[in-house]
Amino acid sequence: MKQISDLLNHKGRDIWSLSPDATVYEAIDQMAQKGVGALLVMEGEKLVGIVSERDYARKVILKGKASRETHVHEIMSSPVICARPNLTVEQTMALMTENRVRHLPVVVEEKVVGVISIGDVVRGIIDDQEFHIHELTKYITGGL
Repeated sequence: MKQISDLLNHKGRDIWSLSPDATVYEAIDQMAQKGVGALLVMEGEKLVGIVSERDYARKVILKGKASRETHVHEIMSSPVICARPNLTVEQTMALMTENRVRHLPVVVEEKVVGVISIGDVVRGIIDDQEFHIHELTKYITGGL
């Protein structure tokens, strides 16, 4: 059964972040450049929040605020739901579903070591299921 650490080993451990004082415009620009839907909000090495496209849509656009004048700390989600590397993909899916989040920072002793998205988790579950199907097929057909 795959764990988050397996997903990070496959996808990489890049962490895209910005400071709480950055503007929302800077956050959206960085998300677009990196091709991601969320950024960690960090003060040095300390995780203080997460900002997503959903935050932008609900807390800036729908409120009629200006993205160049609004700061990330005004719209970020905090405290941040985090995961440990030893969680299974199934446990991670349950955590994300329960908390209605699409991105989870992966943390070891308060240090961020990666970020997992719902897409990463779904791919991990599909990979696990394909492996089990393959093994069952091999068993049923006698390894042919």
